[in-house]
Amino acid sequence: MSGPVLTDLHTTFNATHWKWVYRCQNCITWPTETGPKSIPISEFGVPAWAYSSVAVNDPTDPQSTFNEHTDFGFFGLDYSLAHVSDALYAVWAQWWAQEAARRHSRRQRRPLRRRLPSRKERLIGLLFLFFLLVSSSNSNSKAIPYDYIVVGTGAGGLVVADRLSEAGKKVLVLERGGPSLGSTGGTYQPAWLQGTSLTKFDVPGLFETMFQDSNPFWWCKDINVFAGCILGGGTAINGALYWYPPDSDFSVANGWPRSWANHHPYTAKLKARLPATDHPSTDGKRYLMQVADVTAALLNKQNYANITINDVPDWKDHVYGYSAFSFINGKRAGPIATYYQTAIKRPNLTYQQYTTVLNVVRDGSKILGVRTNDTSLGPDGVIPLTPKGRVVLAAGAYGTPRILFRSGIGPTDMINIVKNDPAAGPALPPESQWIDLPVGENVSDNPSINLVFTHPSVDAYENWAQVWTAPRPADAAQYIKDQSGIFAHASPRLNFWRAMGGRDGKTRWLQGTARPGAASVTTSYPYNVSNIMTITTYLSTGITSRGRIGIDAALTARPLVEPWFTDPIDKEVLIRGIKDLLVNVKDVPGLTLITPDNTTTIDDYVNSYPTGGLNSNHWVGSCSIGAKGSAVVDEWTKVYGTDNLFIIDASIIPTIPMGNPHGTIMAMAEQGVAKVLALSGGP
Repeated sequence: MSGPVLTDLHTTFNATHWKWVYRCQNCITWPTETGPKSIPISEFGVPAWAYSSVAVNDPTDPQSTFNEHTDFGFFGLDYSLAHVSDALYAVWAQWWAQEAARRHSRRQRRPLRRRLPSRKERLIGLLFLFFLLVSSSNSNSKAIPYDYIVVGTGAGGLVVADRLSEAGKKVLVLERGGPSLGSTGGTYQPAWLQGTSLTKFDVPGLFETMFQDSNPFWWCKDINVFAGCILGGGTAINGALYWYPPDSDFSVANGWPRSWANHHPYTAKLKARLPATDHPSTDGKRYLMQVADVTAALLNKQNYANITINDVPDWKDHVYGYSAFSFINGKRAGPIATYYQTAIKRPNLTYQQYTTVLNVVRDGSKILGVRTNDTSLGPDGVIPLTPKGRVVLAAGAYGTPRILFRSGIGPTDMINIVKNDPAAGPALPPESQWIDLPVGENVSDNPSINLVFTHPSVDAYENWAQVWTAPRPADAAQYIKDQSGIFAHASPRLNFWRAMGGRDGKTRWLQGTARPGAASVTTSYPYNVSNIMTITTYLSTGITSRGRIGIDAALTARPLVEPWFTDPIDKEVLIRGIKDLLVNVKDVPGLTLITPDNTTTIDDYVNSYPTGGLNSNHWVGSCSIGAKGSAVVDEWTKVYGTDNLFIIDASIIPTIPMGNPHGTIMAMAEQGVAKVLALSGGP
């Protein structure tokens, strides 16, 4: 098979665009070690784009080295629409070849002797030629002002957008990524779902494939931990474990202002919109529950109580229960299938996807609007506010701090990195208007340790490796029929909690999640891969370790100080909790711990655990709520030093919640948006 052949047809550029039109032969199919691969020419695909803003090292040398790209991304394309007849394609190719020859030879006035395509044919043809457009359209376009601009569509942003539009405000919602669920226009699906409207993101049983896919376009490319750049944010791609917040999640003892303590009216609003379920299959049955039975047998030896966890949110000591999810009718739901669906129907709400907010535009303490990467939305991509308008940042624990840094808000060392960036630096306000706040500080995340077991009753479900390409036929058919069965569950099957004291007199809570399969196995034991299961142990509420989030010279958001075990007492408590959990393994017939095995002590296993493996991606605290001088936002969620900038996402939560956080984030958003609406001075 021949390699690709590019024929240069036409190149133009001006102050806002550059365009390269070329013919590519042998570009649809290419050889690999396992046989030829092709783009999906008869269906929807996700191609990529890339560009570099950095000049080549030596423009006079054709062999000069260069930075391949400084930015890249993905976009959806229906390749089937690009099909035309061979005859029409030949006309296009002939016309462009002649046009290229005419330009290169500078024979500007010599008429072409062969038939040219009609104007209509040329316009149609241009739609399907490959070209790269760096910036979009007219930089002088007139921008529409909004009462509220909401940045981000995760667990916080969608709740905020719905409630603001419900209150009659003129709302613009901006999302970096594209659609997720089929109901939102998403189309990405495995072959076995073709013919349905279900996508990868709809099907709970495809959760594990989020980390295995060869085309993971939903991950934010400029954040160096897992973060979702897609409608729904993390709620579109997580395991959807969904816990109603206990009182401790909003307590003064855990860093919340006293005015937030009564969360119950807001949590009730959340539960009414999105009730939890621990039996998500539409037939009411639970599937693949051997892991839950085995784990329950272990916990019963240690005086744990079996409860329906969300019935008693404040009972989190020596309890276990079936995993609870934010699924509806056997499909992923979360805020996408609830809050988004009501918000998008209102004429006073505008939703704009594939739009990145770079910074807020400031005049001292007043926010005038936001700057985006899309110049079609306003001059230089700036979208303004109405005179009393407000911006609500909900871009997540990493995305929101970066927007603040790029807006001149945060520690001086981070803003100086922005200042030195050739693209972002000129957009900063003058240094006299920088606002010094602890953005990126006080960050925490659950440290997590995986324990891998085998038990002869466990069905590891091929460790979820076949669910994308070759699922068990009966299970796939059952799910397609009525969204019941194994695919109506994400992988977790059982959760448990225990309170544990530390030598510093503080209480920390151990959380556990049990599921079939394992991310990795390290053992000297022979074992049956069909019987593996994992119990992931976390520390949640009460941890004292903290880290820091920031940016590097490429403006990539990343941890600057990792938040796990900076306080050694956290590690001591987690090690003790793991040892206590394992005391009765021998009392459960057939249960064998294989990672770690008996060649490694628990202390050594935890002490040598890979840092990246500790990451639960439950990041909170980078823009903490609290008192002036020690926090980023006040009790109204308004950023200190500004008049009309608010944050409502995981970044303002001052301490790790009791469980997986998206339920707490949504309850927080219900209360936070109510406070914003109640605060005087707004639209």
